[in-house]
Amino acid sequence: MKNSILSVAVFVITIVTTVDSFAQKFSRLDVSPLDASYYPNGWKNSDKLVKVIYSRPQLKGRSLSSLAVADSSKGVWRTGANEASEITFFKDVLFAGKKVKAGTYTLFTVPAEKEWSLILSSVRNVWGHYSYDKNDDVIRVLAKVSKSDKTIEAFSIAFDKNQEECVNMHMGWENTIVSVSVQEIVN
Repeated sequence: MKNSILSVAVFVITIVTTVDSFAQKFSRLDVSPLDASYYPNGWKNSDKLVKVIYSRPQLKGRSLSSLAVADSSKGVWRTGANEASEITFFKDVLFAGKKVKAGTYTLFTVPAEKEWSLILSSVRNVWGHYSYDKNDDVIRVLAKVSKSDKTIEAFSIAFDKNQEECVNMHMGWENTIVSVSVQEIVN
C-alpha cells in the first residue's frame, strides 16, 4: 500500500512539474495580434484570389499620424505592426490597374493625406521596415483615401466586391480608409 501511495505521489509531482515548466514556454498575447484577411471571405470557398497577413496595432488614444508614419531613413511604413504585412495573390491580378504575377509580396505603404503609395516588395519574411530597399520593389501604386464616420480603433484590412465586379482592398485606421482595386486577370 505504501508503495502504491508513493508511486501516485511521485506521478502527481512529475505531472505538476512537467505542466508548470511547459506552460512557462508560451508567450503572452501580442498587443498587436497577427490577423489575416482574404477574398473571397469564408472558409467554404478555397478558390481564393488574395490574402493579407498583418498585425493589428491599436490607437489607444494616439493619432494615426503618429503611428502610420513612413520611417525617415527608409521612407516606408510596415503597414501594421511587428512583421511587415505580406500579401499573397493566388492568381495573376491587376493591382490598382498594374499587372502582378501570382505570388507572395511584402506590403509597404507611404501614408499621405489624399492618397497613399502601396509598394509590393519581393523581399519576404521581414520584421518591420528595417530591411526595406527600393531596389526590391515589384510595383508602386497609388490608393485613394476616404474618411470613415466611425473611429476604427485597430488597424484593419477587409475586402469587398463593388457593382463593377471589381474586388477592393480597404485598409482602415482611426478615421482613414485607404482603398485599392484587385482584379483577376482572365485570359
